[in-house]
Amino acid sequence: MATNPSFQLFSSSNDKPSLGLGFLESSEPPLVPPPPSVEVLSSEVSSTVKFTAEPVNLDGLTLLKGRVSTKEVFGLPNSDLVPGVYEGGLKLWEGSLDLVKVLRAEVQNGHLSFEGKQVLELGCGHGLPGIFACLEDAAVVHFQDFNAEVLQCLTIPNVNANLSEKSQRDPAPEACFFAGDWGEIHQLLPHARRSETNPNSSSEHGQATGYDVILMAETIYSISAQKSLYGLIKKCMSHPHGVVYMAGKKHYFGVGGGTRQFLSMLEKDGVVAATLVTEVADGSSNVREELQRKQPL
Repeated sequence: MATNPSFQLFSSSNDKPSLGLGFLESSEPPLVPPPPSVEVLSSEVSSTVKFTAEPVNLDGLTLLKGRVSTKEVFGLPNSDLVPGVYEGGLKLWEGSLDLVKVLRAEVQNGHLSFEGKQVLELGCGHGLPGIFACLEDAAVVHFQDFNAEVLQCLTIPNVNANLSEKSQRDPAPEACFFAGDWGEIHQLLPHARRSETNPNSSSEHGQATGYDVILMAETIYSISAQKSLYGLIKKCMSHPHGVVYMAGKKHYFGVGGGTRQFLSMLEKDGVVAATLVTEVADGSSNVREELQRKQPL
């Protein structure tokens, strides 16, 4: 395995209000309307879909990765994704494992602490990065995925399996689960703001403080979804000390997205700056990168 110990750091300011990213504008209508945004209660675990879990070793840290059948959940063959219907949340992507390793190294090096923090994982799937935040004493961890079925059949059982395996502090972290499209889910997230540019704008839950740490892996494969993802990040990041850790491939062949294209978008916007933190080139896939972003001092 060839690695280059670098990573990516994003920084944002409130000076420039709009994306102005013409190259991301698409005249093509979505294939299907997105599902409605909903909160999925932890008690709403599927009782009909078979869930199994097996250990995965992440440089000395052992977590459990769940397994369910895409055909059983969605009536689909074992496909990575069906745009607008199923966005790949049942598959364990390499970037999720990479991100947990990076987060662990950041904690061990004293560069990151989850203790008492409000954490959001976007496009969570198995939820391993968010689970790691729970184990590192985060106060709040909110998990978001496009599909409610992914949360019911995989994320919630996997969170429960991992946390029951580990000794937990009292009280346990507040783990909540939200399903929906990135363009709309901020209306449900308790710590998100209405506005991308106003850190004091409130959500329907009252005064929103934002999330201290936002985690996401393999979320930037689709160019058409990147504008809403970036807008959501700006609504959710706490000011002035919020940080985002992101893992993804340099390029997703066939769909056009990737870390370099996403960084180009950030540079055009001018609100967020980025630096590389880790690069992984182990031959198992296209080169993968992990990014960290935070607001400038």
